[in-house]
Amino acid sequence: MGAPLRVIFMGTPDFAVPALQSLIDSPFQVVAVYSQPPRPKGRGQQVQKSPIHALADSHGIPVYTPLSFKKDPEAVTTFQSLKADVAVVAAYGLILPLAVLEAPRYGCLNIHASLLPRWRGASPIQHAIWKGDSVSGVTIMQMEAGLDTGPMILKEEMPIEGLTSGQLHDALALAGGVMILNVLRHLEDGKALAAQKQDETQTCYAPLLKKEDGKINWAQPASSIDAQVRALNPWPGTYTLAKNGARLKVLAGEIAPPAAGSPGELVSRHGVVICAQGSAYKILRVQPDNAKPMEASAAVNGGYLAVGDKFSC
Repeated sequence: MGAPLRVIFMGTPDFAVPALQSLIDSPFQVVAVYSQPPRPKGRGQQVQKSPIHALADSHGIPVYTPLSFKKDPEAVTTFQSLKADVAVVAAYGLILPLAVLEAPRYGCLNIHASLLPRWRGASPIQHAIWKGDSVSGVTIMQMEAGLDTGPMILKEEMPIEGLTSGQLHDALALAGGVMILNVLRHLEDGKALAAQKQDETQTCYAPLLKKEDGKINWAQPASSIDAQVRALNPWPGTYTLAKNGARLKVLAGEIAPPAAGSPGELVSRHGVVICAQGSAYKILRVQPDNAKPMEASAAVNGGYLAVGDKFSC
């Protein structure tokens, strides 16, 4: 058996951590890691390394943090000089020019958190839940110049079944870490990767989420609101406007039996709100402005809510 595959790993957030850890624990040689530069985070705005940067540091792996490949020819030259067999990319956050994509012997492989060609783009996990998909999954794809357009090498489905995006994110991250090892073992055995072209007629795009996406419109069916609350948990979160325009974060809830009332009306001290066509949604946990998270009944007892309140639609 020859020398182990030389792998460059490119990733930034928590989603990429299981994949890098899998590679570190494998016989493959991780020769370098690329990640977004350290940036201010949290309330204190202290400069912090990304989760991937921190993991690589803890294992003594060299880390590169270019701001851009397109505007930094030296970064491209450095990447090429590493003479990798393959690059593994997971939620890296930079566009890779052709000179980078073609530098490793086997190119660049992306761990994408959707069943391509559905949900290309920045927020595939959230959109799969928000738009009511019954399944999500991971696709290992050969990267090319287009955004998530490359041929698909390996796919694995995962049922959504009421998960929040945080829960689905963690499950897909673990799955991706296992799947990429299977693909790399295939390469190490000298076998060509069987890749399937994406059907362009089946594509849809998942753009970056904004805080404004979290506003609940109670004129929707309860099933749509339930999907929105789960999809935007933990970020950007969902909210409604209570009395006097105060913002009330909706942290968790569930579909309730149909009830009488008009959309947006709170009809129970236990958090039942009327939605479209007589459907109802039960808010389980809320967080009023300048208060701690609490049960809906506690919000009523504390005077933050009252039965008969009408949330804006």
